[in-house]
Amino acid sequence: MAHVSTCDDLALHGVRVLGFATSARVAARYWLDVDAVEEALLDFEAVGSARRSSFGGASGWSLTDAGRVENERRLAAELDLTGVRDAVTRVHAAFLPLNRRFCDACTDWQVRPAVFDPMAVNDHADPRWDDRVLETLASLGRSFGRLCDQLAADLTRFDRYAELYATALAAVESGRHAWVDAPDRDCLHLVWIQFHEDLLATLGIPRGSEV
Repeated sequence: MAHVSTCDDLALHGVRVLGFATSARVAARYWLDVDAVEEALLDFEAVGSARRSSFGGASGWSLTDAGRVENERRLAAELDLTGVRDAVTRVHAAFLPLNRRFCDACTDWQVRPAVFDPMAVNDHADPRWDDRVLETLASLGRSFGRLCDQLAADLTRFDRYAELYATALAAVESGRHAWVDAPDRDCLHLVWIQFHEDLLATLGIPRGSEV
């Protein structure tokens, strides 16, 4: 049976994965009670692991350096408890080539080289160019879903990523192209980088150190 993380662990980890997040957003991601998440984050704030701040009129939580260390300590303990470190490591290794393809696809969505401007912004006037990118994102989604399923079979906190990616992809394929990379929703790009951050935190790998 897949391991279910504690509310405290998910509250701290959810802030790490989601970034500047409210208690309600963390609770919604993991199907938790929002009051329980708020209480947990207040406890973490009291010991210096989390901080609440305001930016641009919005209030949210973020982790301190000590909080990131505590988050990784808890995730390492979870891997030791469940004995699935090797399984997560294998998924991470399989994810890396997919991540390179995904980054290339996102670049192609944003940039379409022109004769005199190799970094010209993609104006989405060439449907063949965009269709090729979207076909790649759909293909990656199928592989991504299989990796998410493998992880979710051991750790239930990974079970939302495939669903969120599929939902965003369906929106894109229906013509709502903002769901590729718009920062104000669970778009393809945001779901992907959150999954990547989840893997890095789980295995204690510093971002940017992957080969």
